[in-house]
Amino acid sequence: MALIRHQLSPPPSLPSSRSHPPPNHHFPKPYLFVFSKNLRLFSLYSAPPTPSSLSSAPIFLPFLQNQEEEDEDKNETEEETEEPPALEEDEEEEEDPDDPILRFFKSRTSTQDPEREGKFSLQKNRRSAWRLADGTHLADESEPETGVKKLLGEQKQVGPIKFGSNASPEGIVQEILQKARTLPQNLTLGEALGGFEGRVGEKECVKILEVMGEEGLLVGCLYFFEWMGLQEPSLVTPRACSVLFPMLGRAGMGDKLMILFRNLPAKKEFWDVHVYNAAISGLMCSKRYDDAWKVYETMEANNTLPDHVTCSIMITVMRKVGRSAKDSWQFFERMNRKGVRWSQEVLGALIKSFCDEGLKREALIIQVEMEKKGVSSNAIVYNTLMDAFCNSNQVEEAEGLFAEMKSKGIKPTAATFNVLMSAYSRKMEPEIVEKLLVEMQDMGLKPNVKSYTCLISAYGRQKKMSDMAADAFLRMKKVGIRPTSHSYTALIHAFSVSGWHEKAYIAFENMQKEGLKPSIETYTALLDAFRRAGDAQMLMKIWKLMIKEKIVGTKVTYNTLLDGFAKQGHYVEARDVISEFGNVGLQPTVMTYNMLMNAYARGGQHSKLPQLLKEMAALKLKPDSVTYSTMIYAYVRVRDFRRAFFYHKQMVKNGQVPDARSYEKLRSILDVKAARKNKKDKSAILGIINSKMGLLKVKKKGKKDEFWKNKNKRYVRTDNSE
Repeated sequence: MALIRHQLSPPPSLPSSRSHPPPNHHFPKPYLFVFSKNLRLFSLYSAPPTPSSLSSAPIFLPFLQNQEEEDEDKNETEEETEEPPALEEDEEEEEDPDDPILRFFKSRTSTQDPEREGKFSLQKNRRSAWRLADGTHLADESEPETGVKKLLGEQKQVGPIKFGSNASPEGIVQEILQKARTLPQNLTLGEALGGFEGRVGEKECVKILEVMGEEGLLVGCLYFFEWMGLQEPSLVTPRACSVLFPMLGRAGMGDKLMILFRNLPAKKEFWDVHVYNAAISGLMCSKRYDDAWKVYETMEANNTLPDHVTCSIMITVMRKVGRSAKDSWQFFERMNRKGVRWSQEVLGALIKSFCDEGLKREALIIQVEMEKKGVSSNAIVYNTLMDAFCNSNQVEEAEGLFAEMKSKGIKPTAATFNVLMSAYSRKMEPEIVEKLLVEMQDMGLKPNVKSYTCLISAYGRQKKMSDMAADAFLRMKKVGIRPTSHSYTALIHAFSVSGWHEKAYIAFENMQKEGLKPSIETYTALLDAFRRAGDAQMLMKIWKLMIKEKIVGTKVTYNTLLDGFAKQGHYVEARDVISEFGNVGLQPTVMTYNMLMNAYARGGQHSKLPQLLKEMAALKLKPDSVTYSTMIYAYVRVRDFRRAFFYHKQMVKNGQVPDARSYEKLRSILDVKAARKNKKDKSAILGIINSKMGLLKVKKKGKKDEFWKNKNKRYVRTDNSE
């Protein structure tokens, strides 16, 4: 399968729909995302781009317009001109011929595609043969998400930032830690350290913060940090800040982090890039993206040069706040002009931004160009790319990346296998998931809870295989892996599909006994089990439990609940579910009203169906074939064929004729139950529907016999003779 690495023909231009950042985000205009008409050219190659090339045209992003080639003289004059000042804030953004990403792809030196880099090495599909490549080796996992954990891990290795030393604290450190662990409720740690003035140094303070953070004593860390600042001289150091800030962010204490950051000593040593990185990463972990931008603005105002960790964190923040991949690339280009070195973290953040927008081909191009500049891809980059292709149901392309990854000697992780397992689980191919699990173990990797959850889900999506799903669940517990909420949800769904609603409820109770909080997906799967069983009482019980636990349902949840009540004719409860739609901000759809009509019809309230039809018209919902069929069946049950034929006519008039199979069933019912006096009317309606659906067959004219001329006269004579 040839794709992706080859150069693409330029697509037609599309107007950019990217809007400017909302006013609540703090983007400094002189620094970020100011589109200039004549930005400096930037290439991933040291040599300038050649005007003539032996290969095909350059590659552009889908939303950028391909410019016509200009004269060499014009290009030279543009390069010599000075960079004009930035545009005003209120100036509308036009299509920029010097767009950063456009210039990146235009600046690509035309070279032949490498043998293995240039194309996917697609081997036989797993359906026909499991082994993709011979003589390749695999290994461990990490989330396909590039950001927080990896970035904080980078902070551990860069500069003075260190988390979690294995050395056991001794001496004065042990005394303070013991006081922090056994602190009375009416006493703060700062008050308890009255006799430690002058006995603690800066290194000991950092060590204490690290250990207290590992033990979850975050409030104690805050009081101890305050005590450090009150000492003479102050024990607060940049390294202590670099240790404390990420821990506060991971604990969701971003407000406390900002207070500490704003009150840092006004000394130049605290303008260190590692302090800023720790603050930005902590704020990103606590989802305080506006404050992260403020810290970055302060960093630029103080002329602190960012590094590759800053770049990768900020690109991740941009993705979190909804900035486009184009903006991320422009920010990366600006960081490059500041001298920020390229790294795997920056590459991973960029790849993730492009993949989240569905720009998988462009992400692959950036990967290849970065590798040519010496930035090799790691397992996280490949996991991100594979996950993007699997989410687009392009599993073969993901398999190709998996083979390419192994051919380059990159060790797959457990996340790599989980990405493929999840894809084949959605395709309902548990045999392949089992083989992936075995291969994963052969490579020395331990399957985690996500691996087994994929296996449970793969079995559970198919009927009559819930016993295999339960077996996979028991295998997971046998190897010592604790199930999660997702694991139990997959098991409950498996029991639901197979009609084992009692076992589904037992699994739900076991989940609560283990201290796991059911998610909305868990409740939806449980409701579906009792919907299939037709147990309206249990549906009401589960719904009341959701209300008690303050679980807000989704549209799928309420539709499942509504359908369960409708099939049992509980129209009052069905109405209550519809009213709940408005309380959670959901709007009823045509399918919602179809199920509500079914509830009224089965509950013997067929006289109110026309009123529901008027409600749909008021909400500007157009009835479909299911709507009309539901009403026709309702009137056929009570032998009101006049109304049944009327809505037949309405259905045909509005062009909402059902499919052939549904109509055949409807016609057979009418043929059996219709009254004889309505036979003529029924035949006319059926003829209209037949012709509308193309079911009316043209009768072939047969060979006329010798009596055809006198056929009618013969009947007349017979009558006269009588």
